[in-house]
Amino acid sequence: MGAVGDTEGRKIDQATPGRWISLLSPVLPTIFTIILMVHMPDISAGKEFSFGVTWVEALGIDLRFYIDGLSFLFALLISGIGIFVTIYAAAYMRGDIDLRRFYFYLYLFMVGMLGLVLAGDLITLFVFWEITTISSYLLISYNNTSAIARRSALQALLVTTLGGLCLLVGLLLLASLAESFDLVQVLATGETVRASPLYLPILILILIGAFCKSAQLPFHFWLPNAMAAPTPVSAYLHSATMVKAGIYLLARMHPVLAHTEYWEWILTCTGAATAAVAALAALRQTDLKLALAYTTLIALGTLTMFLGSDASAAVAAAITFLIVHSFYKAALFMVVGIIDKQAGTRNLNKLGGLGHSMHITVIAASAAALSMAGFPPFLGFIGKELKYEGALAVASEPALVATVAVFVNAVTVTVAGMVAIKPFWKKKPRHISNVQEAPLGMWISPLILSGLGLTFGMAPDLVGGGLVEPALSAILGIPETIKLKLWHGINIPLLMSILTFVLGVTMYLGLRRMRAWLAWDFKHAPTNADQLWDKSLDLLKAFAALQTRILQNGIMRRYLTVIFVTVSLALAYALIRSGQFPMEYAWPRLNLKEWAALLLTVGGAYMAGSARKPLIAICALGALGVGIALIYLFLGAPDVAITQLLVETLYLVLVAAILPRLPVFNPGRKVLFRPRDATLGAVLGLLVTFSLLAVLQTPLESPTTEFFEKASVPEAHGRNIVNVILVDFRALDTFGEIIVVFTAAVAAVTLLGHQLRRGKQ
Repeated sequence: MGAVGDTEGRKIDQATPGRWISLLSPVLPTIFTIILMVHMPDISAGKEFSFGVTWVEALGIDLRFYIDGLSFLFALLISGIGIFVTIYAAAYMRGDIDLRRFYFYLYLFMVGMLGLVLAGDLITLFVFWEITTISSYLLISYNNTSAIARRSALQALLVTTLGGLCLLVGLLLLASLAESFDLVQVLATGETVRASPLYLPILILILIGAFCKSAQLPFHFWLPNAMAAPTPVSAYLHSATMVKAGIYLLARMHPVLAHTEYWEWILTCTGAATAAVAALAALRQTDLKLALAYTTLIALGTLTMFLGSDASAAVAAAITFLIVHSFYKAALFMVVGIIDKQAGTRNLNKLGGLGHSMHITVIAASAAALSMAGFPPFLGFIGKELKYEGALAVASEPALVATVAVFVNAVTVTVAGMVAIKPFWKKKPRHISNVQEAPLGMWISPLILSGLGLTFGMAPDLVGGGLVEPALSAILGIPETIKLKLWHGINIPLLMSILTFVLGVTMYLGLRRMRAWLAWDFKHAPTNADQLWDKSLDLLKAFAALQTRILQNGIMRRYLTVIFVTVSLALAYALIRSGQFPMEYAWPRLNLKEWAALLLTVGGAYMAGSARKPLIAICALGALGVGIALIYLFLGAPDVAITQLLVETLYLVLVAAILPRLPVFNPGRKVLFRPRDATLGAVLGLLVTFSLLAVLQTPLESPTTEFFEKASVPEAHGRNIVNVILVDFRALDTFGEIIVVFTAAVAAVTLLGHQLRRGKQ
């Protein structure tokens, strides 16, 4: 995607009333933040909170919320950074005619993320998980006049929905092992889950859900394309929400699914591969938003890589880096949005000299970039030192993890220079002139966020004891202590930091040569994930078109053939699989009236299938229906017999109304016989007969029968059990069937009316 403004194609009306919504936009996240901060001392002391209401009592599902150190950290980041995002968005989106729609989507997204990280029930977690999926789709496609935005939003929706479906199955399997949907009880069943043969399927399904959400290989391609969203959305999505949902899931499931080689190797290798691939891609970007998007992939890969370890140092490094990344990434995206708004582009090749006129923005950009690069005394330096300490503590492959960490951190230093130096201090291009500083509402948020990175770096205890330590204890399941400080002495992590700075500065100085060396066009590579996605969709569309031509070609005979063949194969498979062929059956002795009904049914079927004229076929079908109704009556089901007769009567009336328009089936033949249709009908009839006989020979031990017998009179006040089931126990199901029939009738009337109007014209 090229460097185009977020507002391209959008209708802007500076006179649009929206001042009130701009002033009120930070209220919701501020309220959440204050509520959380009030409970921060309790969380720091190791307390936990759980509250909720019964949702689906019969299934044991509650709308429950649970707050411990981990959920508190994520919720505070979501609501706290949400304050600055809404303030920034009020200025950035000013004049947009759909501002109310934008804030509705943004608030929905925020509430979805808060509900996700605070969920205390597995089903509650999944519901909010899908709310974030839908709301992110709406936000990415906010500029719905743009084909790029629509494509990117659909791609994000399909990928994350695929992960959501896998996650749902994994959570249901996990709940079946834990015998509860309650998150606290599930977290306490780690040993049981890991000892179960279902552990590996559960692990794979939940990891697919997390990897799709947090854009890990091979599901990483949707995240850079999501830059089609407005910059405030990108800032929020990349810093504290959406992509961090998968990281939260990995951290939350750590006590249950970790401590195995599967967990360790899958997370370590996937995270390392994602970070390395994203680092190479980041060096090639000239669009500042895309460059930052790929550094988000680097961060997500790094977090996944460290969460794969059981070492407390590695997990602590992940938590600290999570906080660091949230601050500087939100600030830098906002800075890029300011550059885009004020200079009209975010392409590095077209930017330069902005530092002479945008003094406050350059301060915010520099501070955030220094934290991103890991320079002291910023919190990013502490986070980077912890990452190297954690990398060396990884039991499986410390050399691999440490090497990847140094490389991707060096690339991060390079990208920080790309964002904070080139746009502001490179020689100003000729086409850039009269660039002014952004209004207060746009630069205040990135300035504060970058300032927080400096403040917490100089006073790390503000986040160490209150945020990192409780979250670390929640992930590992045991009380842990950690001390964050700027200076750890001269040690291996410090030497790795120095190596990182040297590599990063070297790559920045030789960035042009690096890009020439990486000039191979990944977009046209046969293994490019984004291209493979498009080819997969094209293949799916081609398959859909093929099956439509074959199965849904508008010919009723073809539809019935497909249905009957499918049912026949299913019945045959069931009979073969069960091995119950009802060869020994005590056939009942039929009396005269039963033989008459049987002959009427068989004769009607034969005449309907062989008749040449429509009238004879219709009459034969009526005789067939009457014969079936008589069978129902003789077997003690008068209500079903009456229903059958009413249906037959209605059918005859409707067909008689259109009889003059019906064609002659085959005017060249006196008797019509279709061997294929006859064979199919005979096979299906035999299979249905064998299936019914097999069912009748199987002892019926169903508790539902006894329940309905006991509950029909006292609870439903009816003695006809069938009717009671239809109108009371399955009332919603029956109501749904009525709606379906009514909808079909409305559609038929509409089509007939349309045809009549066309005939009159």
